[in-house]
Amino acid sequence: MLRKEATQTLGWTKRVNIIKGVANALSYMHHDCSPAIVHRDISSKNILLDLEGEACVSDFGTSKILNPNSSNESALAGTFGYLAPELAYTMKVTKKCDVYSFGVLALEVIKGEHPGGIIASLSDGKMKKLQDMVDQHLPTVSIEIKKVLTNVIILAIRCLNNNPEMRPTMYYVSQKISEDCKDFL
Repeated sequence: MLRKEATQTLGWTKRVNIIKGVANALSYMHHDCSPAIVHRDISSKNILLDLEGEACVSDFGTSKILNPNSSNESALAGTFGYLAPELAYTMKVTKKCDVYSFGVLALEVIKGEHPGGIIASLSDGKMKKLQDMVDQHLPTVSIEIKKVLTNVIILAIRCLNNNPEMRPTMYYVSQKISEDCKDFL
């Protein structure tokens, strides 16, 4: 989805809409499917855009249907740089693993590149300025867009919490983004 030449054609409205679409898809998989489905590989390479620019989650090859009567332990799967840190030592697949990956993806869509440096600075306890977290190739943001981007970034950072229990649910994320964007999209 995010190749260098493509990022310049994705304005702020399209980027926020992509983030919202992925949040809605994950909310559906986690909260409306029974049993719940965990994708396990949410990354920019697995988000496709249809002809209208709507986000579509793809590549369900590593997805897992959660069994409420099981530990849901599994072999490590996913894309490096998007994996939740707890997977390295627990191997337990939970919805919160997708929440973490979504946080990485959301920051990547806003930044126009993988946010590895931003994530590292967050784990050091250093907050970045908004201007350091957005794609500098796009025009300066209006007050309305700045508010929406700030809210999405704050939400994405919450999704990156090292403690999975402190991460929001994708239902909450989806509802919050929809609420924040109702006048924007």
